Amino acid sequence: MHITQLNRECLLCLFSFLDKDSRKSLSRTCSQLRDVFEDPTLWPLLHFHSLAELKKDNFRLSPALRSLSICWHSSRVQVCSIEDWLKSALQRSICSQHESLVNDFLLQVCNRHKGDECPNLTSVTLSGCGHVTDDCLTRLLLSCPRLRTLRLENCARVTNRTLAAVAAHGRALQTLHVDFCRNVSAAGLLRLRAACPHLILSAEHSAAMIPDQLPRARVCATSVFSAAPGRQSVRHPTGSY
Repeated sequence: MHITQLNRECLLCLFSFLDKDSRKSLSRTCSQLRDVFEDPTLWPLLHFHSLAELKKDNFRLSPALRSLSICWHSSRVQVCSIEDWLKSALQRSICSQHESLVNDFLLQVCNRHKGDECPNLTSVTLSGCGHVTDDCLTRLLLSCPRLRTLRLENCARVTNRTLAAVAAHGRALQTLHVDFCRNVSAAGLLRLRAACPHLILSAEHSAAMIPDQLPRARVCATSVFSAAPGRQSVRHPTGSY
């Protein structure tokens, strides 16, 4: 029996065992298999292990999407996590190649005007996404009313604004992780806990990490020590966060 003699249900089952690249390769062989590749029911789960995968054409966003994860474990994540005003020209150049990828992709997920919206999305995991913003996550919460689980790990741009958005818009949210997110504070976590007492909340190391500090704040703190009468100049510790 030739593969094209299988019915649609069997072909979808067969495709479901293949990775994204293999699905795309198979879809190029004939129009029947291309139609299977385009079937929204084939894409309830999307998992990406690098930001470069977001630019490929080997997957489809559809209303059937229920679970999305973008987990980037690379040495470049450390560069992304450096405060913008501390980055060298080389580090800024590295970040410029990918800094908008995750935000742009999530905006596609949120898009309600071009048929790519994901109203059934229930779980999102973002790890090592150092450039994802509070505004983008707020839009995600507004656009995905059935979102029940949001896991954020090592996302340096996430702040208490995301926690406030969860309290305001995460009506269906049951689980929130903000682990190793240095700009989430203990006060913000307490406010969220008070607003959403039934939310399962994890914030491993987040509130204990040193948050971003504006350059002016650093200078002022150093000046206070330096200008104190009868004291030697004390170097203010900055470090690389």
